[in-house]
Amino acid sequence: MKRHIKNNVSWVGYIDWELQKFHGEDYTIASGSSQNAYLIEEEKTVLIDTVWAPHRFEFVENLKKEIDLKKIDYIIANHGEVDHSGALTALMEEIPDTPIYCTANAVKSLEGQYGKRGWNFRVVKTGDTLDIGGGKQLIFIEMRMLHWPDSMATYMTGDNILFSNDAFGQHFAVEELFNDKADQCLLMREAMKYYANILQPYSPLVAKKIPEIQGLNLPIEIIAPSHGAIWRENPMQIVEKYAAWADAYQENQITVCYDTMWDGTAKIAHEIAKEISRQSPDTVVKVYNIAKSDKTEVMTEIFKSKAIAVGSPTEGNDILCTVAGWLSFLKSLKFKNKKAAAFGCYGWSGESVKILKEKLADAGFAVVEEEVRSLWNPDEEDFAKIPALVKSLLG
Repeated sequence: MKRHIKNNVSWVGYIDWELQKFHGEDYTIASGSSQNAYLIEEEKTVLIDTVWAPHRFEFVENLKKEIDLKKIDYIIANHGEVDHSGALTALMEEIPDTPIYCTANAVKSLEGQYGKRGWNFRVVKTGDTLDIGGGKQLIFIEMRMLHWPDSMATYMTGDNILFSNDAFGQHFAVEELFNDKADQCLLMREAMKYYANILQPYSPLVAKKIPEIQGLNLPIEIIAPSHGAIWRENPMQIVEKYAAWADAYQENQITVCYDTMWDGTAKIAHEIAKEISRQSPDTVVKVYNIAKSDKTEVMTEIFKSKAIAVGSPTEGNDILCTVAGWLSFLKSLKFKNKKAAAFGCYGWSGESVKILKEKLADAGFAVVEEEVRSLWNPDEEDFAKIPALVKSLLG
């Protein structure tokens, strides 16, 4: 179980190759994931985080094979969410008096989830330190809303390791543990997907936190997140990526998203895609049927996009429920500095395009005036409106 990281620091987590969903059904996982926990064995022995509750008993039994649990001097709970704290209940049955270092909000979340069990909490804030012997310290850094109010990171001096918890992670199983051993394309893809679907709403806080971390003047040789690969080769590359992603990120891409009843709205979607390529051959175009596509993958593409076009036919004086739910998720991600256009077909009342425009504006998009609103099935007159719509999205 114990895997060497550096000097007296080991990984003691859980790699889950079969995990396919996370945060309920909200986040899809294509390449497994991990819950990373870490053991520091200096003059003091420290456990940083645990694993998800379904694996709690296996975690504790495996830990017993590596160390006498009574030798653990301190537990660090960087974040109270159950995928990191889920083994605490089983562990604390074994060592009930061991102090748990965490933020004040983490006390609330841990007691809220597991009840008031009389655990020995030691509340810390940014800049607080804990001596672990050998001339080394742990320095605590609050990471509020990255991505919970209780989140923090822990920095280990001497070995220069930042245990960053959810920040800088990925839902990506890497048996070899380290970023330089992982498939680089998949690694960066999963890191971006993780940011786009989990941390994107908190981008203003990320933008402020990165200079704060840099201002501490702490040398960082390893970034050890709580999910996915550990960054040991050029670890600051992921910090630089976060700085870019937090700054209203976009590439030269437009994503077209729609659902359809009898293919009319689908025809408009594909004509919009063709027109984008005609007007701007260098612009990447992606087209997704919302009802048939993985929403976390689609949101990653929208994260990369400078503009989107969203379509739905009218049904029951409204948009399709697939599109309505998807738009709720889109709003929650709080994208900035992106344009949007609306399109759709109708047979009778025809409200869908108006509703789409309102919801896209409410989600923070700059909605262009041009639209395609087609009665029954799109014809040449409808298709003739597409070039102006695309020009506005590109402009």
